[in-house]
Amino acid sequence: MPKPLPLNFQATSAARQEVSVLFADVVGSTALAHALPLEAYSALMTELLQVLILGCAARGGEVLQHQGDAVVAVWPAWQAAFALEAAFESHGRVASLAAATRHGLKLQLRVGVASGEVIIGTVGSSVTAYGLPMNFARRLCDAADAGATLTCAQTQRLTPRATYLSAMALTIPDFPFSELPAQVLLPPSNVTMKIS
Repeated sequence: MPKPLPLNFQATSAARQEVSVLFADVVGSTALAHALPLEAYSALMTELLQVLILGCAARGGEVLQHQGDAVVAVWPAWQAAFALEAAFESHGRVASLAAATRHGLKLQLRVGVASGEVIIGTVGSSVTAYGLPMNFARRLCDAADAGATLTCAQTQRLTPRATYLSAMALTIPDFPFSELPAQVLLPPSNVTMKIS
């Protein structure tokens, strides 16, 4: 018989919140893992994750998790413009990573940004979130072209000053047609962040 687990896995202080979720993933990371020595790959992924995490934090995002070459961060929904800014800036930062340049590589991201209601709470010692926007951001990320950010209709409504290109031919399985994604061409301009 297995021993009892030492942790209480019930979520604590869980609360419903309207958020914007950013899911960023590196294009071709498995091929990189095969091509590079393990130490070089580890150094590259470490720099990449640091840049993504700090970039999200600099725009007010809370990084919920990172795994391998992917980062998930959330903002209050009314700060959706900051999520788009973080996504836009992340593309440029990742393209010029020093560790990638040393190996003659130019990395690209795929990013998905979805908005809606989630439940945020603590499991063990980690903050986590559950809800459709978490899944939708991942699906948008998977569907995005290399170097692109896709958003859902709700994020587009929250950020009317951004410039979008409709992705009408794209459908995301298990999500309604009314949530047609669009590619972000330019994030909202003149977005300033208040730091308290």
